[in-house]
Amino acid sequence: MVTYNNNLADKFSSVFEPELLKEMEAKSKILFVKEGELIIDIGRTVTTIPLLLSGVLKVSRVDENGKELLLYYVSAHQSCAMTFTCCMQQYPSEVRAIAESDVELIAIPIGVMDEWLMKYPTWKSFVMRTVRNRFNELLNTIDQLAFQKLDERLVNYLVDKSKATGSTIINLSHEEIALDMASSREVISRLLKKLENEGMVLLYRNQIKLLKTIFS
Repeated sequence: MVTYNNNLADKFSSVFEPELLKEMEAKSKILFVKEGELIIDIGRTVTTIPLLLSGVLKVSRVDENGKELLLYYVSAHQSCAMTFTCCMQQYPSEVRAIAESDVELIAIPIGVMDEWLMKYPTWKSFVMRTVRNRFNELLNTIDQLAFQKLDERLVNYLVDKSKATGSTIINLSHEEIALDMASSREVISRLLKKLENEGMVLLYRNQIKLLKTIFS
């Protein structure tokens, strides 16, 4: 991770009040994280809250056998709700967050969490909105696992990935998708081929192009 300075007011003037932005600049660090770097891991103590300026984080659960399940993505101007709960309860992290692309973020020290909740209405609104939105995404994930077939879940996965990255090109191998979806590479490859035959995607080596029909 590389640290450098930035002007937060240019990016968050419509989100946070000027006094809060000044405190952020004084007490936080701007970090640049390379694609693939681990930012938060299960069992580790959370010391900072990541607030993204650009890029995408992938937040997942991992079981004792190393099997991974994607929970949600964190994009620009968003944060990870699970870090809020860890900060407030002082628990170790229960999720893993990895840079899905090159990421620029504000690392906010957890010590200011309670103070800012009391002091700044915009921070309180941001935290509550983030928790609510992530809770709804987790409910959606549970619904998909409980009620949807794997091919339907795969379509939702690809669409969500596209929305998070702002691109119709998915630069992932079939194995990586299988890991995210707690499935096998053979099953995912078969379902992707089915989607290609139905005119929803085009398959390349470690790359998938989403066509308009998959969004309808």
